[in-house]
Amino acid sequence: MPAIASFWQATVRDALRLAGSGSPDLIILDMLLPKLSGEEVLRSLKKEAPTAQIPVIVLSSLSKQNENKLLQEGAFAFLEKGPLVDNPDALINCVKRALAPKR
Repeated sequence: MPAIASFWQATVRDALRLAGSGSPDLIILDMLLPKLSGEEVLRSLKKEAPTAQIPVIVLSSLSKQNENKLLQEGAFAFLEKGPLVDNPDALINCVKRALAPKR
């Protein structure tokens, strides 16, 4: 099993800075954040060269009404938090797909 390291940042700006300098393999992004929306963070990640290719899995407690927009803006996947309570494997499988070697 590959090593997994997770990082939590106190502010969105710190998280963006870490993503740009740390080259993570994957970002799991909550849509409800203080100061900047998750949508703004996704746009920032996708427009900057160091982070543009990092897969971003979006988690939201909001309905799927924004799913298509977020996928068009570069999210790898959109998952609602509620159903994950009963089916945590959905997140695990999504992470596996995001980290799978490209063919």
